[in-house]
Amino acid sequence: MDLSTPANLEIVDHLLTTTRSVRKRLDLTRPVERTVIEECLEIATQAPSGSNQQGWHFVVVTDAGLRRQIAEFYRKASANYFADRTEAVQQVGTAQMKRVLSSAQYLVEVLDQVPVHIIPCIEGRVDGRPGNQQAAFWGSILPATWSIMLALRARGLGSAWTTFHLAYEKEVSQLLGIPDTVTQAALLPVAYFTGDDFRPAERKPLDEITHWDGWKRSA
Repeated sequence: MDLSTPANLEIVDHLLTTTRSVRKRLDLTRPVERTVIEECLEIATQAPSGSNQQGWHFVVVTDAGLRRQIAEFYRKASANYFADRTEAVQQVGTAQMKRVLSSAQYLVEVLDQVPVHIIPCIEGRVDGRPGNQQAAFWGSILPATWSIMLALRARGLGSAWTTFHLAYEKEVSQLLGIPDTVTQAALLPVAYFTGDDFRPAERKPLDEITHWDGWKRSA
């Protein structure tokens, strides 16, 4: 299939520009089929990884008791974040910042009710290692995680890239039996989304963030 045709480009560009962090629009009552999750994970394994080592693993949590315990760690880790930011955002934050904060707080409240949690992991640890090794390490799992979110979006499911639970990574690893030699990268709460389709979000102008042939140089 030639993706460069106008019709295909429109579909691909729409997918790339409307894959949002979904929180308030997650359907907490509709089950998510295992086959759909497996399809998305299969797609994710086509992502690049350093030296093509494919050291990724995906822990899919559907058990209600496990989700409840993960959500407790998530709430504990998020408490300080919201305590530091809520007042400041309410006073001087933009309307968009207030919406994001409200959405993030909502997810804290309902995380245990989200039917699927996906925790992308990668073999190894890079704690304290040089920046180049850190970059190669994270670059071997983050593209696959984003591919999961894109594949979910294409199938009518929403997700959000979250990391609060990593403050208790060791405890969550013990809960789920994840080896000490494996690093958790994120937690994706997954459910079908409700309402209409998504739109591209407001972003900074491209000329403010693009640097040609050197920092702050323009064409």
